Amino acid sequence: MSLLPSVGDGNCYYILTEDCAYGSKYFQAGNMCFCTERSYLRNFADMPPTRFLRVIMLDDSSTVTINVEILQPVREEMAAFLLGISSHNERLNCFLDRLSLEAALQAVLGQRVMVEIDRQRFPGVIRYIGSVHKSTSTALSPFLFGVELQGEGENRGHSDGSWHGVEYFKCKPNCGIFLPFSRIQFIPMLDNDRGKQKPKVDAEEVVPVKVGDAVSFYVDNVRRKGIAMAVYREGTQWFVKVCPEEEGTTDIFREIPMDSVVKEDLHSQSLFPPFESDMGVEHSKQMKQQISESGEECEGVNPSLEVNSMVQITLDKGNQVSGIIRWLGYLPHTKHKMAGVELDEDKGVTAGEWLGKYYFHCAPKRGIFVKLQSCQPDVRFQCSRNRDLSLVDYREQEDVPHAPLSFPPLRNGEAVHILQGRMKGIQGHCNSCYMDAALFSLFSCTSVLDSMLFTPFPLCNRNVQNILRDEIVNPLRKNGFVMARSVMHLREQLTDKGQCSSFTNAEKDPEEFLNLIMHQVLRIEPLLRLQSGAQKEQDCYCYQIFMDKQEDLVVPDVQQLVEHSFLSSDLKLVEIPSCFIIQMPRFGKEYKMFSKIIPSLELDITDLLLDSPRECCVCSDVATLECSECFKDKIFSPTGLKQFCSTCSKQVHSHYQRKTHKPTRLRIPEEFRRRSSRGSQQVPREKMELFAVLCIETSHYVSFVKYGPENEHWMFFDSMADRHGGENGFNIPTVTVCPEVAKYLDLPLAMLALEQPRDMDGVAKRLFCDAYMYMYQSKKMALYK
Repeated sequence: MSLLPSVGDGNCYYILTEDCAYGSKYFQAGNMCFCTERSYLRNFADMPPTRFLRVIMLDDSSTVTINVEILQPVREEMAAFLLGISSHNERLNCFLDRLSLEAALQAVLGQRVMVEIDRQRFPGVIRYIGSVHKSTSTALSPFLFGVELQGEGENRGHSDGSWHGVEYFKCKPNCGIFLPFSRIQFIPMLDNDRGKQKPKVDAEEVVPVKVGDAVSFYVDNVRRKGIAMAVYREGTQWFVKVCPEEEGTTDIFREIPMDSVVKEDLHSQSLFPPFESDMGVEHSKQMKQQISESGEECEGVNPSLEVNSMVQITLDKGNQVSGIIRWLGYLPHTKHKMAGVELDEDKGVTAGEWLGKYYFHCAPKRGIFVKLQSCQPDVRFQCSRNRDLSLVDYREQEDVPHAPLSFPPLRNGEAVHILQGRMKGIQGHCNSCYMDAALFSLFSCTSVLDSMLFTPFPLCNRNVQNILRDEIVNPLRKNGFVMARSVMHLREQLTDKGQCSSFTNAEKDPEEFLNLIMHQVLRIEPLLRLQSGAQKEQDCYCYQIFMDKQEDLVVPDVQQLVEHSFLSSDLKLVEIPSCFIIQMPRFGKEYKMFSKIIPSLELDITDLLLDSPRECCVCSDVATLECSECFKDKIFSPTGLKQFCSTCSKQVHSHYQRKTHKPTRLRIPEEFRRRSSRGSQQVPREKMELFAVLCIETSHYVSFVKYGPENEHWMFFDSMADRHGGENGFNIPTVTVCPEVAKYLDLPLAMLALEQPRDMDGVAKRLFCDAYMYMYQSKKMALYK
């Protein structure tokens, strides 16, 4: 039987999931490409099919040969929307998250949306969906959304509905904007508006083979059997993704044209034979006898399993996979109760879709549908009395429901006694290090953000608050250990609240987690209030340092970086923050602007405050003028903004090199203006103390926490420092004290600059060379916030 269909004039589209080099060219993950259906089928008509596919890149129309393992197929309508995103990394993330992409596919004209402009969201209405690029040389044109901005968004657009002279819709000038779906939040349609959407073709009515059917096909003139894992259409051609019986579910699936597949007799077969749990023949017979007339299993299913349960599944040949139940129910034409599971690894067959309908959402190849009776609780997160007592004690001593309401943060000797050791801190699991490190830093040895644990919130968010307080913070402060399942419980809740399916398994950054839980979920007041010049105040939770490369800053401290960043952006703090979270100037996980950054144990924010009394940097009297040019003058000290009283300003700017400077006048509070007229006085300093530093190396986050007042009072936390067992084992979190940090904090700057990271004692190198985020607190302000 030939694998070549009679027609194949369409194109097959793909997205690269990994970076790829071809000759002198380099293509980032997220690039898109295509080949004709005839080329695709010809490629797999060879026996055996080649692992490489010749494709045409959509960005530059170059023809390259790529390993099929790093190609993910994309439906043509999806490909057009993805092409509208210019950033390859953002494009791939949108493809993997899938939720916003699915919303874009369902969007209709007249639908209300929120659009992102300059990091702010404004209301609008969709007026156009489609291509605005009329080039005929490319196989596929990017699709954009034409949105008419309304309300606060008016006059923030760039057009009147036209693009390069072509009118796509009409609106007021500067009220129209064209943008990709990634910058749009789609507001769900009302029920009476859904009729505007085109009805989908019912796949069951037109497709002879359905998911779960036993099928046969020919390879090298030899008849093979398998199970239909997916049925989909590319253009006008239908394909079946088949799992061959002899290859197993963890091997490469074969994608075969529909007319090259024969449906087998199913009278003696049950759905998904390869996915039967390894329970034995007799036990399987008992299961079938226990199914009631309504089709439900009366016994044989673990009663503790529910949506969000962590489970293990034994596939064919004894292969075991782990995941989280995302959906429970009955699929069309099935008698058994089924579970939709999001797997920890790319060993699935779907993104949560069954016969064209999404029952849950996850990354491609992470989803799988199995009988619920094939799922068993994940043993890695169960308390077992047969394990080594040194490990089990930590797992069994914790009784979350009976934990008291609150425990104070740990300090000094008590912090060392409770937190230090193996199986201490927060246990990592499945890319959770960003959250583990952030939570340990914020709650182990400080109470600056304990308002997150007790402040009343709307009912829908109390569950998140209860989990954070009772399952994570209290056990950490009481026993010094938090199980991975508690953090997974929080991640599951954040997945639901944040409209993002990847919080339970994907790599994230700490600021993404903090912004989500503080702003979107718990809705606490912003930690920072900033003002730039005469502009409106801005609220935020984390501050990212932005600055140009400074030749004179070789080994800067945090104080210098914050001052340079505030000055270059003309920023001021509207009020003293209780907690100041600062992201270092680095881009991605690799590029760092500075090879070393010195922790400033105290951050002096006196000169960063808006309308606050300032001290003359010459005579210490109340300053009345500030000079940004003097800040860059090397004759002055390397730290501290440069402000002067009137007398000193005249003297300083009388020098010929500073005569062109243009000092700006400071606003002095009235009470200080009255007191300064009586003579010199000292301006109070506002300082914040460092309590934690998050560091990153090779995509893995760890944290340093200051547990006492002395320079050597530092501890180092790694949620995945070691591992017990292999693939089915668990991570061993570890907390160690690191007094060696004080040795380098006390070094003169010149000597510290000469220190080689590889020669630094203990983990000190991580603190000075891998800093990602610094956390400061004002204990005085924490009493009021």
